[in-house]
Amino acid sequence: MNWRCMSAGSSRVCVRMVGHKMEESYSEALKEQMSVVEMPLSDPPLCISCCPVNGDLLVGCKNKLVIFCLKYRVINQNLTVLDFERSLILHIDNLIPAEVAFCARHIAITTELDVLILKLELVQQSADRTEQCARGVSAPEKAVDGGVKDESPSAHPLQLELDEFIICQKPVELLGEESKLCEIPVTLESTELPAEDTKHFQVQYLLFRRFAPDQSPFGFCEEMKLHSVQLLPVYQTGIPATAYEETENKRKLLSLFCFFSLPHVGYLYSLGKLVELISTYQYSEKSEQAVLTPQFLHVITSQNLQCFTVRCSAAAARSEDPYIDTTVKACPPVTLDVCTLRMQLFIGPRAICHFKNHIILLTKADTEDITERRKPTRRMLSRKADSIKSRTNSESELGWNLYIINTVSTIQLYREMVEYSRTYENVKTESCIHLLSEAHLLVRAAIMDPHFLKSDEKEDLLRAFRESCAFLGDCYSRFDTKDYHLALPYYRMSGLSMTEVLKRLVSEGDEIQTYERGFIFYLTHSLNEDSNEELSKESGNKVLQILYLADPVQLPDILCSPSMRNICPLTAVKYLQKVEKMMPSVVLTLTKAFFALKMGDLAMYEREMHSYKETTLACGFIGQPRLLQQRKEGIVTPTEFAVHLKEMQPGLLVAAAVALHENSKIELEEADTFFKMLCNSSENTIPQLLVDFWEALLVVSSQEKILQELLLRVTSQYVWRISKKQLPETKPLKTTEDLINSCCHFGLIVPWIASIMSVGCSSDKDYHEDISRLQSLLCSQSINIASALPVLEPLTEADSVGLTVHVLCNTRLGNYEEAIDQLLRRCPDAAVFYAQHELKGDSQALWWNKLLPELCKRTRLTGNDCPVLISSLKETLSIVAMELELRDFLSLLPEDGTAAFFLPHLLHCSQRKLLT
Repeated sequence: MNWRCMSAGSSRVCVRMVGHKMEESYSEALKEQMSVVEMPLSDPPLCISCCPVNGDLLVGCKNKLVIFCLKYRVINQNLTVLDFERSLILHIDNLIPAEVAFCARHIAITTELDVLILKLELVQQSADRTEQCARGVSAPEKAVDGGVKDESPSAHPLQLELDEFIICQKPVELLGEESKLCEIPVTLESTELPAEDTKHFQVQYLLFRRFAPDQSPFGFCEEMKLHSVQLLPVYQTGIPATAYEETENKRKLLSLFCFFSLPHVGYLYSLGKLVELISTYQYSEKSEQAVLTPQFLHVITSQNLQCFTVRCSAAAARSEDPYIDTTVKACPPVTLDVCTLRMQLFIGPRAICHFKNHIILLTKADTEDITERRKPTRRMLSRKADSIKSRTNSESELGWNLYIINTVSTIQLYREMVEYSRTYENVKTESCIHLLSEAHLLVRAAIMDPHFLKSDEKEDLLRAFRESCAFLGDCYSRFDTKDYHLALPYYRMSGLSMTEVLKRLVSEGDEIQTYERGFIFYLTHSLNEDSNEELSKESGNKVLQILYLADPVQLPDILCSPSMRNICPLTAVKYLQKVEKMMPSVVLTLTKAFFALKMGDLAMYEREMHSYKETTLACGFIGQPRLLQQRKEGIVTPTEFAVHLKEMQPGLLVAAAVALHENSKIELEEADTFFKMLCNSSENTIPQLLVDFWEALLVVSSQEKILQELLLRVTSQYVWRISKKQLPETKPLKTTEDLINSCCHFGLIVPWIASIMSVGCSSDKDYHEDISRLQSLLCSQSINIASALPVLEPLTEADSVGLTVHVLCNTRLGNYEEAIDQLLRRCPDAAVFYAQHELKGDSQALWWNKLLPELCKRTRLTGNDCPVLISSLKETLSIVAMELELRDFLSLLPEDGTAAFFLPHLLHCSQRKLLT
């Protein structure tokens, strides 16, 4: 490159310093030039790595690492260029990096035999700590004189002798928090210009591993060195990737993997919430270099190019989808043994790299004897041996070749693997599952590629993914394997219907086949789900035959499946009778009664239903709720059995529904929908059978939240009926007296309520049950009155029912004075009855502080025209005279009162005092 031609402006390449004179370098006349960015370093660079996520650079030097952040510089509205800014230096004493890898703030460093993986974590820093954070030590402080600062012989007289030996430390592996014990201190130095958005970091240690060289009494292998350290990111599925994305549109990183290799062994680690070794690769001969991709590991040796499978997609899939390893979804395990896919011969491979679906391979054909070259070289234990190696001028040598190898497309390789797996299909070995698992992971890795959504093979890959799931489902269904349960999630992921799976596994005809556990597991779980798929009559009969032989105890559950709606009832009853002879149960009896109804055989239905007591039958529905209700597209619908019980045995139906609710088989809202559909009620109409269910649930429920909800619901229904003069469409299953006797949430109705109701409207007698239930509820201590007040608003004080309700509410809230005012205003003859029952204890003083003054006041205003007030006043005076001292009682009497009226009460009070 002609560096000096730039002054004349005739070069197609411009060279500039980092961040230097951006506007001048990109004038309009020179914008077509290629820009070379020069990054000055104080130390010679030993290795370099570019972050594949954001484009930042990491340069490794002796005892330090330098990070250059990628920047987008806007020159004008039509031109945006890339630049770098030195942002951070990691000082690591006594460490000379051989290779580095950099990805998403993760750093992997290797020396000859050591691997260290770090993560730069963002930390929140206050303004007064900004300067302090510029230099932060993230490991135990190093000794002041720990490093070797003078290499001269005079400074270290024993150095010459020590150079003749190598101290081999024992191998060690430290993961996660333990890796802090590696005793490699890291100091951070921020070199960014201070700004409001300046990021501050601290170091987190993730992994440290040290290997020991191969040793013998005479020396150790010269080639025992680490190579090919690499960090591989895997992105979240379905998020597209475009070149040079802005920060806010970056691909979402899902998982990160680290690979490094020794000459004969490679190691693949997952760097997630846990740092763990997921694969180990054994090479058939000494490796020169390796490159990791999401689908393969490519390794070059002295004579060939090898290709291994990887487990990155299996680990990443589990990070992305929490439903994997459940009955919903599955994925081959991360621990699945890796295998070699291909091995191609090349003469003298020297270097390898990967781009998309291409392998770029550099080779050098040597004339020396291959046998001699492959001999393991050994040297004496001397550190000086490395410095005296002779090097040949490679530029003058011949025999260099560059190959660009197109890898086989994912679809083609997938089909080859599936075809090859069929050779093991008939012998039912784990090899077939292994090959199909490899094929599945191959396709899964392609789908997880960020460019997948724009791929021409998108539909083919999705089809292959579903097909691979179906093949794996077939294997786990047909083979006798400990992981037979995986048949269910793989078939689910394949998108195959139950009918299609049956066609794949069940032969036509009446011959009896043997079926493995995986197929039975798939059938029972699929039929126990609320599916919209209905099997044909023939398929249903075949399933019935299979499960009767394999697992007869499951037959009642299977027959109640929505998928078995088309089964012949007579055939079902015959199988049930066979099972009943072996293992009778109440669930089986109820199932027989269910199918007897379907056949219209009421005699058989009656026989079955009389086999057990009603309480036992109600509990029997817990074992199979689908006898009463089934789900279709998420909606609970009643069965023919439930419709029949509604007409003939509503009490049993309500008891069964309560049992289902208490055993978490049906939610309260689902029960509401069930009873409304059963009674053909509209959304806003509450059928009496649902009210019966609520009342029955109040008897047994112990959850406070449910209780308060039920109390409000029944209260609202009682109020609605009373206010709308609406009678229930069916007779309630329990009377008010039954509820008071059986349920603590219904209290005894206090006597003063009867006094008020006796002067009420005669039409209220038609709704006596609802009125008495409402009053009973309010007389108990269970319902939250404050929450119920909005529900009670339709009932006013104008009639006797509303008056009792409002007085009860004020009494429960402690508003006795307001309750007395309401009674004196609307029903004065009940005031004394109310006071006798309610004004006790702390509220007893209201007799003389509230009730007596109010009666005197109202009697004075009405005179003799209101005998009710006069009689109430006399009774009140009698009670007050019994409770107060004579002086206190005398002070309460009105000054303008008639002496003849009050004198008997005064005498009574004085005589009580004398007797005492």
